[in-house]
Amino acid sequence: TPYGYENNPKKKYPVLYLLHGAGGDEEAWISMGRTAQILDNLIEKGLAEPMIVVMPNGNANQQAAVTLNIPNAPQQQMDRNALQSLPEAERMRRQNGYVVSLCEEIVPFIEKNFRVIAKPEARAIAGLSMGGGHTITASNMYPEMFDYICPLSAAGSSTAEQVATLKKAGVKLYFLACGDADFLFEGSKTLDKTLTEQGLDHIFYVSDGGHVWANWRLYLNTFAPMLFK
Repeated sequence: TPYGYENNPKKKYPVLYLLHGAGGDEEAWISMGRTAQILDNLIEKGLAEPMIVVMPNGNANQQAAVTLNIPNAPQQQMDRNALQSLPEAERMRRQNGYVVSLCEEIVPFIEKNFRVIAKPEARAIAGLSMGGGHTITASNMYPEMFDYICPLSAAGSSTAEQVATLKKAGVKLYFLACGDADFLFEGSKTLDKTLTEQGLDHIFYVSDGGHVWANWRLYLNTFAPMLFK
């Protein structure tokens, strides 16, 4: 929560849902991403809007961060043939259980238990690598939920139809970022091309370097001032 959250019980805030990558957990953006320091400084300088940041654990087999030493839960996976026999919409839900949980359970929980502005224009979603893929999938499956979409070094893509749906939904900011030496750079270039071809106004932020925290901290510093304007 931003500075002053406890002091003004009537003020409501926008929310950034910030997702970690493979090998990370809910502590990654705090411990390695320096999220609190970056946003506190931007807000203090008047460069970013005060906001709540939600950092969930995207690992289905974990109850919480590994540092808590809670045993992992066994994962049950549906038979591939049975999965392929399902209607497309249901198959998408089964294949993207975390994204469904994020949008249908976590977002409503936050909006019930914290003082937030429960509208698309007050919701942003961003993530790095695997979390970037989750960001893209969430925007594709729930195109009217988030007005600010920021995939970073993302492991994911969108079809022309999905981008057209996002454009129709009226997304306010689509911030795509990747390092030019990142092994996922070509995928980001492909997504940029699709966004451009479908006429979705967006930013493609290309930095030096690869798949590293130095870049993801840079990206957070860059897109956070653009949120909720």
